[in-house]
Amino acid sequence: MHAAPPPAHASNATIPQLAFAVAGVRALEHVAVPTIAFSLAVESVRGHEVRSVLLDVQLQIAARRRPYEEREQEALADLFGTPDRWGSTLGTLPWLRTTAVIPAFCGRTVVELPVVCTYDLVVKASRYLNALAGGTVPLELLFSGTVFFAGEGGALQTAMIGWDTEAECNMPVATWKEAIDHHFPGSAWLRLDRDSFDRLTAYRTRRQLGSWEETLGSLLPPEAG
Repeated sequence: MHAAPPPAHASNATIPQLAFAVAGVRALEHVAVPTIAFSLAVESVRGHEVRSVLLDVQLQIAARRRPYEEREQEALADLFGTPDRWGSTLGTLPWLRTTAVIPAFCGRTVVELPVVCTYDLVVKASRYLNALAGGTVPLELLFSGTVFFAGEGGALQTAMIGWDTEAECNMPVATWKEAIDHHFPGSAWLRLDRDSFDRLTAYRTRRQLGSWEETLGSLLPPEAG
């Protein structure tokens, strides 16, 4: 009985080399949760046929790559401190990670990458985005995953995508706000620990206050007029 031959290894010349670019960004409307869709252009640099790609995407905010108005600087003080410290405190903010399956293509394809957004203001990325008045958000997309392709003789083979594969884009702040406001118009979310929530609930009950807005309003000092 003869042992089965070892699987053939693809040479560097036959392994697809992928390049990524963001062709567009938009807020989705008919979804259950706030979602932004990135139109992701994927190119097989050497024109190889790709059977499929299992893609892992890490999005991060390159906060250093944009200017900030005075109002934005004030709103970002709890994240980065005062602007005189931003040389050491203003850095890249991790936003989220997501996955996608890219179907078979040859040469180039464009796929939709949906990204679910949170408005939880405990999350640093959400606090950052909420503080911006307008303009764009510089984003970095880092890619990894597995490429499935046909090797010599048509046998299915795989190759890994390294984390040095990336793309950049500028997402309009209005796109993020549109996605959030579509589900939570005029609202913001703040997470509390259980003890603080129970105390706030007891305070509201004792004073027979009709809403959380009324409850917080009774606790906050009046604005100077």
